[in-house]
Amino acid sequence: MLRDRDRRYTDSFDAVFEAEDTDVLLSAPRAPRRNAHCERVIGAIRREVLDRILIVNEAHAHQVLAEYREHCTTHRPHRSRDQRPSEAREQPAIWHDRVPRRLLRTRVLGGVINEYRYTA
Repeated sequence: MLRDRDRRYTDSFDAVFEAEDTDVLLSAPRAPRRNAHCERVIGAIRREVLDRILIVNEAHAHQVLAEYREHCTTHRPHRSRDQRPSEAREQPAIWHDRVPRRLLRTRVLGGVINEYRYTA
């Protein structure tokens, strides 16, 4: 469990989690914005994936989250990177000709998310 360093969390609070073999991790000192970033990522995962898929067991959860991470790093655009995916080094090629292209849809996570690409 990750928690901040607020004084309201006492030793007895941590003892409850440690009794269940759960490690209690403290957030970095003087990092007030870190919690907001974590909440944003967790909220996106929940809204886009976990609210739409019934997770069966821990192995299934790892598989679903790994596939979602792959989608986010290789296909999903990011505002801070000029609408490029995280692992893209340059802008994708722009088609200037008027030749019609075939649109290819790839289903991710059993159709929960769709990726679209033009083919030649």
